[in-house]
Amino acid sequence: MVLSMLTDMQCRTAKPRERLYRLNDRDGLYLEVKPNGVKAFRYRFKLGGKESMMALGEYPSTPLSEAREKTWAARKLVKEGINPVQQKQIDKARRELDRSNTLELVALEWLATKDWEAVTKKRRLDMLRRVAFPTLGKQSVRNITAHQVLAILQSTHARAPSVAAEAKRTLSAIFQFVVATLRADIDPIWPVRNALPKNKTQHKTALTKEQVVKLLSEIGEHKGSFMTVQAFRLLWYTLLRPNEVAAAEWTEIDLEKRIWTIPAERMKARRPHSVYLTNQALVIFKSMKMQTGQYKYVFTGRDSKLKPLAIATFRQLLYKNGWAGIYSPHGTRTTGSTMLHEMGFRSELIEAQLAHVDQNQVRRTYNHTDYFSERTKMMQDWCDLLDEFASTRS
Repeated sequence: MVLSMLTDMQCRTAKPRERLYRLNDRDGLYLEVKPNGVKAFRYRFKLGGKESMMALGEYPSTPLSEAREKTWAARKLVKEGINPVQQKQIDKARRELDRSNTLELVALEWLATKDWEAVTKKRRLDMLRRVAFPTLGKQSVRNITAHQVLAILQSTHARAPSVAAEAKRTLSAIFQFVVATLRADIDPIWPVRNALPKNKTQHKTALTKEQVVKLLSEIGEHKGSFMTVQAFRLLWYTLLRPNEVAAAEWTEIDLEKRIWTIPAERMKARRPHSVYLTNQALVIFKSMKMQTGQYKYVFTGRDSKLKPLAIATFRQLLYKNGWAGIYSPHGTRTTGSTMLHEMGFRSELIEAQLAHVDQNQVRRTYNHTDYFSERTKMMQDWCDLLDEFASTRS
């Protein structure tokens, strides 16, 4: 016996009547025609001895072929003992939840759980905005795959291995948080955790004297914006960390006393740190005073004068000058330490200038001096040597 089935012609030509009526298709599917002319597909099913109905969409926005596909999917659920109406509600709730659980939103939530200083959170967020968010930021964490993560990590590693390593660690931590809060079933970082070459942390390798001469002479040719070059020079003149220089504030600078005092919250060791402004450093601050003295930061952001210079600007400067992969801004401190030792200065002076914390707790407890007066002469000798390097052509 061949069952008669609805045709699209019948659906299209069905006219409203005084009372609601139905045109049956098969497998529980029918077209309901209301007195107001609205036509809607329904699926009637029985589960657990109870008859129920499921709305499949209005005709003609939902064509007959689509209604049959939805009926087939619903029938499959019924055979598995699942109520398709309830499953539809669950699926809708999950989609709404996924929309609120994008990588960007979850990353912000994860950062909020961290007891980190604001500068640390900002640095980590800036990295995510450069590396992960452009591709995956608006995507649900439930749907992000290992293939997508690997593509991002590999492309980042090709130009900045240390950034790729940081991105991998950060994304892994975020997805561990996601899995722990039941918003995804797997961590897509785990399958590709060993896919990248080991990061050799090149920034810790000291440059040779010849390399320093070449670097400073080339950067001295202003192959970058004036502000970026000045900030880069200050890295070398002070041997401070890149983030400490990039976010320098005018309230920290005393030009008359020639002292730069960085508050504890901006220092890695969470202790205030003072450095002497050598002749060279003083010239930089005076030149910047004319440009940014009315703002909070000495070196202002490219897009906003109300924000500090981005640390990534240093890397961009090196990349444009062919130094990417050879030297990182963090390597300035290693190079400075090595060369100052070669110049005959005592280790405690150098360590104090670098704001390193003594790992020996007893010595750290009883030694509170920062050797500021001795560091003054040491750093002036250091800056004079750098100026000599910068004027030398390799």
